[in-house]
Amino acid sequence: MDTSAVVMEAPGKLGLRTLALTAMATDAVTVEIDFSGISTGTERLLYTGRMPSFPGMGYPLVPGYESVGRVVDAAPAYTARIGQTVFIPGANCFEGARGLFGGAARRLVVPAARAHAIAPGLHEQSVLLALAATAHHALVAGRTPELIVGHGVLGRLLARITVALGHAAPTVWESNPARAGGATGYAVTTAEDDDRRDYACICDMSGAADLLDTLVMRLAKGGEIVLGGFYEGDLRFAFAPAFMREASLRIAAEWAPADLVAVNALVADGRLSLDGLITHRSAAADCADAYPTAFGDAACLKMILDWRAHA
Repeated sequence: MDTSAVVMEAPGKLGLRTLALTAMATDAVTVEIDFSGISTGTERLLYTGRMPSFPGMGYPLVPGYESVGRVVDAAPAYTARIGQTVFIPGANCFEGARGLFGGAARRLVVPAARAHAIAPGLHEQSVLLALAATAHHALVAGRTPELIVGHGVLGRLLARITVALGHAAPTVWESNPARAGGATGYAVTTAEDDDRRDYACICDMSGAADLLDTLVMRLAKGGEIVLGGFYEGDLRFAFAPAFMREASLRIAAEWAPADLVAVNALVADGRLSLDGLITHRSAAADCADAYPTAFGDAACLKMILDWRAHA
């Protein structure tokens, strides 16, 4: 069996290619993908060649960790899952290309445990579940964010989840006027227009490596900074201001299955809306144009690839 997949051949070079799929193991299912998302954080680093070294890194590779589709085949122990709508946080099932992330393809073969059942009614918005789970993970492991830095999709989801869970509405900083709109239940401002310097918890969702000193100066004594973005370079901060505030620094890593369950529940009962976050759509066949647009257009919050018309 083979599949059409987005393949990054080298930094700055990608296109659609046919790849052979690995055989389905006894614990696996085959999923036909309808939609996959393009990440403007990690996938931008892969595209530009600035991704820090990880096990499995190298080109050619299949990007993507935000895919949704239907189970179309399964090992004998999992045939009851055929027809189920599932979210796939990436795959490693290709011959001739690395599967670092590996979700941007028409068909995927994955362990059944990585095919997370979701409500079929979400349709294309299901690609946002990984980012929602990432935002939830940043919130639940520590204090409630009072300041969120960055009003991209991740920052918006963290703000929405904070409000959905009944916490006080956070303040959000955004320096790009093109991304300042679209707030629902919270205020968006800039660092220059915000005089507050006693935040107990600041969550940086921007991925900007040069903000730490600014954020430390806005903390209350004993305050916490959560790093929820992805950073390509070394992070540094002046020790003395952090020392005087007894500041804590926490890194929020990958989401856990419990986070996906939690955000699914918030969406299902209407407390969390995913509306207004997908701004751009492209046929999978046009991926060579879609990725640069996702990375370079400030008005593009989220670009998704539509695989349904692709064989």
